[in-house]
Amino acid sequence: MDFDCLDIDNVVGLDWDNGNIFKNEEKHNIKWQLIEEVFFNAPLLIVKDKKHSKDECRCFALGVTDDETKLFLVFTKRDNKIRVISARIMNKKERLVYENFKNNS
Repeated sequence: MDFDCLDIDNVVGLDWDNGNIFKNEEKHNIKWQLIEEVFFNAPLLIVKDKKHSKDECRCFALGVTDDETKLFLVFTKRDNKIRVISARIMNKKERLVYENFKNNS
């Protein structure tokens, strides 16, 4: 199992299947295409989720879509693909963390 989810430099794509491709659209009205944009836009803040990383590495990501929508993502990396577990709009605290990160990058 790949436990280095912080390193996304060797990623070749995202892992979508019938179980997760529409889940975030149904729950949070966020299409999978928008989620993918976050991984191509800077800055992208990735932090390991140590609490939920027992069986596989899980990470949080704070980033923006092409239209500057700020998203909070939870994902894992399997082999060389990212598998998104959850995506939603950042809350106020997350936006503050992201803006601070962006201003200091």
